[in-house]
Amino acid sequence: MQGLSVPNDWDRRGLPAWTYHSPALFELEKQKLFLTHWQVAGHQNDIPAPGDWLGFELLGERAIVMRGQDGVVRAFHNLCRHRGARVVEGVQGHCRGALVCPFHGWVYNTDGTLRGVSQPATFSNLDKAKFGLKPVELDIFHGFLFIRFHPGPQPKVAELLAPYDADFAAYRSEGLLPVDVPDWTTELPVNWKSIRDVDNEGYHVPLAHPALQDLYGRDYRDIYLPGDLHVSVGQFGDRPARLWSVKQYNAVRPEQDWLPPHLRKAWTYYGLFPNTVFAFTPEGAQFYQDIPLSARRTRLTARTYRQPGEDRATRLARYLASRIDRDTSAEDQQLSIWSDESMLSSAFEGFHLSDLEWGLRRHHDALRRLIPVMTLPEPPIEADVAARNAELIGQTESSG
Repeated sequence: MQGLSVPNDWDRRGLPAWTYHSPALFELEKQKLFLTHWQVAGHQNDIPAPGDWLGFELLGERAIVMRGQDGVVRAFHNLCRHRGARVVEGVQGHCRGALVCPFHGWVYNTDGTLRGVSQPATFSNLDKAKFGLKPVELDIFHGFLFIRFHPGPQPKVAELLAPYDADFAAYRSEGLLPVDVPDWTTELPVNWKSIRDVDNEGYHVPLAHPALQDLYGRDYRDIYLPGDLHVSVGQFGDRPARLWSVKQYNAVRPEQDWLPPHLRKAWTYYGLFPNTVFAFTPEGAQFYQDIPLSARRTRLTARTYRQPGEDRATRLARYLASRIDRDTSAEDQQLSIWSDESMLSSAFEGFHLSDLEWGLRRHHDALRRLIPVMTLPEPPIEADVAARNAELIGQTESSG
């Protein structure tokens, strides 16, 4: 995997502080970023049987990803065509042959078509063919399910994530199975970008993450790829560990000889702009996302998977890896809170980034290209943010 080299001379400033607490800017991020970019809803093996479904919600939009009776996976707006009620409630479930709206009893087939309505005589010439569930764009990459609520700048997922293709295939991603534990989720009183800022650089690993430093800190590296893609890799097992979880992990984990040599002793993290990361270890995988709720609040979520035919030693190693990851997550959450609260301080004068934080800068640059009002060092009046952004877009288009 050939990466881009860090420039010798680059602008080491990050986004201005106002972009972390502006409600008007958050509305632009909602419309121009999150709803127009691919989001991961789960894995095809989360819904193995006809009638199985996953729910996904993002900034006022809600989707259902369901396997039809014909075995095909489709995505729809979780929105009854009668009065807009949810046709399912929750993050995951199963329906027996059809979805029934709990409000008035409209019935939908698992392919989204409208089967029938309650008291049909009260509707004049209702054309059922026109009232199926509205589709949501869906794409599948090595088993993972991606949805997009509105058309956007990213290409199809296979093209977008082509640099990850060989590794996902090597990890046998398509055959991953969900683990028998609930999805992990928590909420933080921070802007979503503060969480990404922490996760997009490895400069903090040696001091802030003792377990990761003990496991692979000597050989941690970031790989920057075209298309705003970012891979972080840590090779482990090169020296005795000090911490209990790391020591036990190294002692019990079996060699996964079906993996290519460069992945047998590696933890790898594959970023997807703007808010998703896939994390693979030799024992399993997870994806985690930062789901913005408002300009000042973000939900963190994660879903974990294992390889089929997992033996006891591999299961134990996966458990120990999860302990290390749990501690790392708690450390990153605290760093995100501290970083975010600084954006409200009169003493904050902006970032001055290390070469080891170029990933953070690339993420900011991608945001600026989409929402150029973020280039302004001083905040516009809140009511003028959208108009100022449109003006800057027009200037860019005319100069181009």
